[in-house]
Amino acid sequence: MWSGWFQCRWVLQPCVVQHLRATFVLRCPAFSPGASKRLYTPQAERKRFYQNVTISQGEGGFEINLDHRKLKTPQAKLFTVPSETLALAVATEWDSQRDTIKPYTMHLTTLCNTALDNPSQRTKDQIIRAALKFLETDTICYRVEEPPALVELQKNEWDPIIEWAEKRYNVVIGSSTSIMGPSIPQSTKDIFISHLASYNTWALQGIEYMITQLKSLILSMGLLDKHLTVEHAVLLSRLEEEYQIQRWGNVEWAHDYDLHEMRSRTAAATLFVHLCTESATVKHKLLQD
Repeated sequence: MWSGWFQCRWVLQPCVVQHLRATFVLRCPAFSPGASKRLYTPQAERKRFYQNVTISQGEGGFEINLDHRKLKTPQAKLFTVPSETLALAVATEWDSQRDTIKPYTMHLTTLCNTALDNPSQRTKDQIIRAALKFLETDTICYRVEEPPALVELQKNEWDPIIEWAEKRYNVVIGSSTSIMGPSIPQSTKDIFISHLASYNTWALQGIEYMITQLKSLILSMGLLDKHLTVEHAVLLSRLEEEYQIQRWGNVEWAHDYDLHEMRSRTAAATLFVHLCTESATVKHKLLQD
């Protein structure tokens, strides 16, 4: 058992050393200044104190009612969302709680709280630029030089996504085996800034959350454009890890949990963005009609 473990460590070492900075410093949001303040940390579990969950429309949007209590944000603001469908999705999260309320399972509620309270007091431009930083350290732009099987896997799986993004947005992205990653042209950054600016602030909160889960702006754009499914995007984001699992085996209690959590958070972010842009799309269509 131990000999196999040390063998695994030895085989992985060249890849890990080469991408240590990229993986743990550049691409991990935990190392980003202020990252911990951008999204609320879910509160501790507590006993369920309500029977029924309903929604109602108020002056500022749609509200969530827990029996006769209005749901509030961590800063005690009235919990109000811009669309009825988003309100229904959040209400479903609360209604799905059993005897114990588990806030860490309610990703939509957390995203809404962050959008409403804006704990780090960031502007729309600051959110866009924070999201854009991931383009410079995008997961699928970083390539290994060995082992050959992983090199080929990355080429076969990631290159088509980069090619799609370059064609879809008329940009140049590329990839690199350098620890510094590829050199992204300013024109490419400007196009993505313009594209992200087309979303409202609520949707941008979801997009940034999605990007931090996948460690990839490109994969996130693929999700938003419905070019990728959540399952496919998560698999592509975890490609190197999945390769090692296939080679050395799966630690069920750890790898499976991480996979399901990542899918859950990414799916919630994707749904959040679509529900936050839905009302604006409908209103624009009604005005045109």
